[in-house]
Amino acid sequence: MATTVIILAAGQGKRMRSDLPKVLHPLAGQPLLQHVLASATALKPREIRVVHGHGGGQVQAAFLGQPISWFHQFEQKGTGHAVQQALAKIPASDVVLILYGDVPLVRPATLKKLVARAAKGQVAVLTADMVNPTGYGRILRSNRGAVTAIVEEKDATAKQREICEVNTGLLACPAGRLAKWIGRLKPNNAQKEYYLTDVIGLAVQGKVPVTAVSAESEDEVLGINDKAQLAAAEKILRRWRTNELMAAGVTLTDPERIDIRGELLCGQDVVIEPDVIFEGVVHIGDGARIGAFTLIRNTLIGAGTVVHPHSLIEDGVIGPNCEIGPYARMRPGVEMAEGSKLGNFVEVKKSVIGRGSKVNHLSYIGDATIGEKVNVGAGTITCNYDGANKHRTIIGDGAFIGSGVELVAPVEIGAGATVGAGSTITKAAPAGQLTIERSRQLSIPGWKRPVKRL
Repeated sequence: MATTVIILAAGQGKRMRSDLPKVLHPLAGQPLLQHVLASATALKPREIRVVHGHGGGQVQAAFLGQPISWFHQFEQKGTGHAVQQALAKIPASDVVLILYGDVPLVRPATLKKLVARAAKGQVAVLTADMVNPTGYGRILRSNRGAVTAIVEEKDATAKQREICEVNTGLLACPAGRLAKWIGRLKPNNAQKEYYLTDVIGLAVQGKVPVTAVSAESEDEVLGINDKAQLAAAEKILRRWRTNELMAAGVTLTDPERIDIRGELLCGQDVVIEPDVIFEGVVHIGDGARIGAFTLIRNTLIGAGTVVHPHSLIEDGVIGPNCEIGPYARMRPGVEMAEGSKLGNFVEVKKSVIGRGSKVNHLSYIGDATIGEKVNVGAGTITCNYDGANKHRTIIGDGAFIGSGVELVAPVEIGAGATVGAGSTITKAAPAGQLTIERSRQLSIPGWKRPVKRL
């Protein structure tokens, strides 16, 4: 039986106090709605439909290229009204799964349980037992434990508010039945809205079984309505991910002080020190060590590599047994071969660092190809930009670049060449030879330093 997913994402999110639509607020580096889409996609549904409203154009623009059908809720008349906007032309035999764009932590395994129940002709409701159920609709059951209705808190009696089993809003239902019941909803409540939850009462009246699927914990169904709840979700997701990493053999010296804003895949015996941020897709090989206060984005790090503290690495490929930092910056487009090194206060961009080569201190390397076993001295820079175009520097295997050298691109340093400290190189340096370019040192007797006039 096919599944159609409807995600309700039309709310303005006034309590977020932001011009950004609520479902675009970032959680672990991705919009809230993206987390919901990922869980929905894991079910391999026939179609995903998103109901948008406030900031709809901005929301759609954020998900260009994704297989989503969009439906606009022009007026905010409640959850039942929102679902109604997206029901047209769904085959009656489909299971419709209703999700919310601001409930981002629900797991695919939980959603599969809902869909499986609905595939049997039942209405499946996701519930959770909460220590503090304030703000949630309560699940009403018969003496035999069957679900009979859901009552919103604003419409509940004092006794009903004491119930701790709550409605999360997520449900699955045969499409044909859902379409019939949605058409019968009435705004007979304090908010004068069309409640999706009233479908439960209609199902009971029609003697259609209503079954409750319990979430593993209330963390999974946390709804995001303000920045405090967003921060709480961030903490929950961090805990889930760090537990997975440690179970896979990763050492986190402080699991509470790591940010994973994307996908992090680690081998065994990886050590990650406190206050490291990962963004995008990062792969770390066996036995690598990542120092504190480091940011790594979209990078492959080889086995045994050490990244010292306070380094910034983005969009790079780092081979095995390399060493980076401290205080190093790898800008996009850098490839480091096995055993190469970037030292403290070194910046590199769009360059290849060959096997066993070292750029140790206070240097800038841009648009360069460095061969194997090259030594680049402290304070060396490649002058790669002429004000309009970028040019490459090529350094052959085994070359030695002295300290304080300026390599004015385009320029090539031959294999085994030595460039003397303090040189400004504008022409090719022959292989195996010493090249020096220095002005003659001059001392002027009797010269006096200028003095400021009083």
